Amino acid sequence: MKPMTMKYGMTNRTSPKRELVAALAIVTLQAVAAIFFLVDSVDEIILQFSAGIGFAVILECLVAVALFAGVIMGARHTRALMAEAQRREGALAIARGALAEIMNLRFAEWQLSAGESEVALFAIKGCSVGEIAILRNTAAGTVRSQLSQIYAKAGVTSQSMLTSIFIEELL
Repeated sequence: MKPMTMKYGMTNRTSPKRELVAALAIVTLQAVAAIFFLVDSVDEIILQFSAGIGFAVILECLVAVALFAGVIMGARHTRALMAEAQRREGALAIARGALAEIMNLRFAEWQLSAGESEVALFAIKGCSVGEIAILRNTAAGTVRSQLSQIYAKAGVTSQSMLTSIFIEELL
């Protein structure tokens, strides 16, 4: 069976886990840099204490403090993003469950066969007749016939109208 290409903004999206790892790597790199500058600054302060602390040492200390502030802000921001991503994922899971429940109820109400239910699901996901035929390993004419039967049972005339039934119920 040939894999179907995904539609409508769902292709090649970076996973949230990869984004989290990248953000944590950046925060870690900033922390290492801040520690380096701080250790270097303290070392220079100790070495130059008797001779007086110069502008360069003060500047290095300020850079170290700024890096630490960036690390703290980056860590807080990353934590906030993680919390928001978890909240959205939870809401999406609820919506998926609600949509699946609504679809099952409507398919039963319309008395769709198992094959028609599968074709209807693919149609709602936005698959073309050709894609559905490939996914189900059937002829395109069979899929068209099943879609006609589904549309008649649902009281609609097109794939977009079929999809809109479920969007309206979710809203």
